[in-house]
Amino acid sequence: MTSVQKLAGLVVLILVVMASAAGVSWQIQDWRYGKQLAEIGKAQALAITEAGNTARQEEQRRQSAVNKEASDAREQNKTAAVDAGTADAAGERLHVEADKFAATACGDPGAAKRGASATRAAMVLSELLQRADKRAGDLAAAYDRARIAGQACERSYESLRVRGE
Repeated sequence: MTSVQKLAGLVVLILVVMASAAGVSWQIQDWRYGKQLAEIGKAQALAITEAGNTARQEEQRRQSAVNKEASDAREQNKTAAVDAGTADAAGERLHVEADKFAATACGDPGAAKRGASATRAAMVLSELLQRADKRAGDLAAAYDRARIAGQACERSYESLRVRGE
């Protein structure tokens, strides 16, 4: 073997060793990056799970707050209905008294002197009182329902907005 052949063999050997070292380096980097990617994947999976749990808890809190407001509004509507029933009973007693007054006006001997027109006027006034009282009761009940619903809506919105921001 000549010195040129020895030198060429040595160069080839160095190239083979360098290629092997590069291959081994490449494989080691691949393992390291694979391990890092696996760790990143685990961290992302944990973060996604935690974000989902947090979102679920917030949704449950919000739903609970809205349900509580709806329950409170139903209770207020029940109370308003009882109050309206009490007012209706008082109105009914007033109607009975007005009817009695109109009837006594008709049966009064002095009323005969005043004529039939006074009797009709008393009856008309009694009827007007009944209609006005009924309409006022209907309007008051509608107002109560609208007010309760509006306040429940405001409280629900505030319970969602304050913690949600």
